[in-house]
Amino acid sequence: MEHVDVVVIGGGQSGLAAAHALREQGLAPVILEVSEQPAGSWPRYYDSLTLFSPAARSSLPGLPFGGDPDRYPHRDEVVAYLLRYAERLDADVRTGTRVQEVSMSDGAFSLTLETGDRMTARGVVAASGTFGRPHRPALPGLDDFTGTVLHTAEYRRPEPLAGQRVVVVGAGNSATQIAAELAAHARVTLAARHPVRFARQRPLGRDLHWWLQRTGLDTLPVGRFLRTPPTQLVIDDGRYRAAVAAGAPDLRPVFSAIDGTKATWTDGATEEIDTIVLATGYRPDLGYLRPLGALDADGHPRHREGLSTTHPGLAYVGLEWQRSLSSNTLRGVGRDAARVVRRLIAHLGAR
Repeated sequence: MEHVDVVVIGGGQSGLAAAHALREQGLAPVILEVSEQPAGSWPRYYDSLTLFSPAARSSLPGLPFGGDPDRYPHRDEVVAYLLRYAERLDADVRTGTRVQEVSMSDGAFSLTLETGDRMTARGVVAASGTFGRPHRPALPGLDDFTGTVLHTAEYRRPEPLAGQRVVVVGAGNSATQIAAELAAHARVTLAARHPVRFARQRPLGRDLHWWLQRTGLDTLPVGRFLRTPPTQLVIDDGRYRAAVAAGAPDLRPVFSAIDGTKATWTDGATEEIDTIVLATGYRPDLGYLRPLGALDADGHPRHREGLSTTHPGLAYVGLEWQRSLSSNTLRGVGRDAARVVRRLIAHLGAR
């Protein structure tokens, strides 16, 4: 059985940032990433995905994003950046490795892999982040819908849905971006459970993230006070608000019922729907921690600003609102990782 000091579960921005912080503290972490490359879930996002933060504010510690600092990088640029980061990171990165469960044995963490192999560690950083488990909410009649249901995790490009009647459910950035690009190929409704709120991408000539950092709102440690994360703002350069105003897509409340492929809207109108796209977010992929009792009844980690409140040697990186607005973003995850790792090292050193 292999024994290591600290295992980082998950790659992508969260796992790589955690490993960098551990290397800065003189440890040699092992990263266990379920996908076949250390970029995590980024290669699986839809083709047109573009960051809402500029390159200058989308870097992990130790490696600038590069290129025009004011541009908004697309998905493939982010993947390439994360692969470069992993190559330069002096850490043992093991891809195609799924952790089945984590338990305690003789005072150490015991990890069972999907292959049946086992390893032990003094510390564990759960960095499978916010984007590992697509969330399918309980919507009226959704289980009875006989058309096609896609989550954004399965959506890639608009052409396969050309000519269809499509409903995109959601009120955030991904929902609006996907609905707007689909509207050029299909008849699309953006069905929102909450009001869609737009934020200007460049207020007063400066990128919104410049203002968030300059005012301190980006790093304000309010995460532990939020029982329910606030509704996400749609960051807009003007295109999306204009598209909604033009009815492409049109904006409505979520349907009140579904029978087969027929949706009933809240005003009583009914129509046939071909495809429903759920842009309803993700939940942390942390089921491997259930044997520890580290999760609550809803599968959420019991933690305080990234440190487990049930197991002192367990930490988290990349959770939504883990500590602040930017905790699960490229621009903020490195800051959280460094803070969590310093406190984790203090615990391990005291043992």
